[in-house]
Amino acid sequence: MGLMLGKITVETPKYEVVQSSADYEIRKYSPLVVAEVTYDPSQFKGNKDGGFSVLANYIGALGNPQNAKPEKIAVTTPVITKSHGSESEKIAMTAPVVTKGDKNMVTMQFLLPAMYKRAEEAPRPLDERVVIREERERKYGVVKFRGVASDKLEEKVENLWKSLERDGHKVIGQFLLARYNPPRTLPAFRTNEVMIPVD
Repeated sequence: MGLMLGKITVETPKYEVVQSSADYEIRKYSPLVVAEVTYDPSQFKGNKDGGFSVLANYIGALGNPQNAKPEKIAVTTPVITKSHGSESEKIAMTAPVVTKGDKNMVTMQFLLPAMYKRAEEAPRPLDERVVIREERERKYGVVKFRGVASDKLEEKVENLWKSLERDGHKVIGQFLLARYNPPRTLPAFRTNEVMIPVD
């Protein structure tokens, strides 16, 4: 029942709130290790979230872990996605806002538990599409919202971007969409965030 009502009971990434305003927070995130897959949704019958099953298989959330140990890896949240677009889309403030890559491609990330300090400590994936890598300390402008993550996403990204620039923050990359709850969570109880990297 807790999952349906949006209760988050798994590990989330560590961060420090550097600045808070009515429109957003600036957060500094600690380094962490991620498992990610980049794909064209057409590989999954057009499903932009098709990479989820690839990553869930890696950690063992859907059965036997698909990694070399094999070792079940604890579920964490949020699931991060970014859609790739062209440079002109970034400048024009349209969504998805990404600096490079085929505009049909999507990258999905699972954040690995904090016990993995370096990429080589995480179990090696059996599926070659899964990449394990380290993310260094970074800062994001973040806005939190409830509901279906894709509803008015472009507007949320644009508003956050404009607020950050208005307040003198230098945007240094594409936006990320962070989703904290499984799809069976009632929309009114879902926690989502738009995150834009800043200097």
